[in-house]
Amino acid sequence: MAETVRVGSLRGIMMRGPGITGTLPFYEDMWGLSLAHKEDGVALLRGTGSEPFLYGLKDGPVYGIEYVHFAMPDRASMDALHAQIIERGGVVLGEPGPFDDHAGGYGFEMLDPDNRRLRFRTDALSLDEEPEWAKPRKVSHVVLNTPDMEGVQEFYTHVLGFRVSDYSADQMVFLRCNSDHHSIALVRGNYASVNHVAFEMPSIDEFMRGIGRMKQKGHVPTWGPGRHGPGNNPFAYFVSPSGFVIEFTSELQQIDEATHEAQVWPRDKPEAMDRWMTAGPPTPAQRAVMQGRPDPGFPELAPAGGNV
Repeated sequence: MAETVRVGSLRGIMMRGPGITGTLPFYEDMWGLSLAHKEDGVALLRGTGSEPFLYGLKDGPVYGIEYVHFAMPDRASMDALHAQIIERGGVVLGEPGPFDDHAGGYGFEMLDPDNRRLRFRTDALSLDEEPEWAKPRKVSHVVLNTPDMEGVQEFYTHVLGFRVSDYSADQMVFLRCNSDHHSIALVRGNYASVNHVAFEMPSIDEFMRGIGRMKQKGHVPTWGPGRHGPGNNPFAYFVSPSGFVIEFTSELQQIDEATHEAQVWPRDKPEAMDRWMTAGPPTPAQRAVMQGRPDPGFPELAPAGGNV
């Protein structure tokens, strides 16, 4: 069997919802992102790194994910990934080709088992890095709720080459595509939805200063600060004006492929959820907002005969 092609990295995510571009000032004035591009019904936000955008806002009738955005190293690996997805039964939405949007480049889209759209892009626009104190550098990870955790896990590992880093009891699985402990995590849920999106701060001091900036502007964390067991990353969760959960994080565990072994972290021991014991367990309200709103995805895009 040919060696599995692995996704290169997570670029970010495009969100959608009614009037969501109207929340742009929150991300610019409070969260610490900068406007990279704006057109009718779409706003793209960048961090301090070279990504053309980390977080996109697109007006639409349904709250949810427009697409999760991934990178591949080059066109050869992009073509190889496309071929692998078809060979292993994934649903692609066309052949690799040029993108005509702001970020440009070359790639393709597909649907995951929950009909979420995934976009893979290489040769994209690259920005000059603009380091600025206590501003997000990149999207660290995206956490997805799914009614079929095992099936979606199998898709990400078998079809896209992700690897399991850890489990949180039988309720959550952390998946990596590179040395970051997780770029995608899956949570067992009643329906498909976005759980939260995490933004990486360059240091623990900048992580804390970001929380301070939000608090000074009247926006307090709904959970945190604390430090997770799986991934060993500090966390502070907030709720955006559109009702999506967003997180500041830093110092995510880096995986040594030669030595790492996945473990099952208990959920009934507070120190496994929060190693600092500063945040306590999530409140019922926090759990409810992290369940998100049902996101049907894009079943209408699925080709009638399977792959195209």
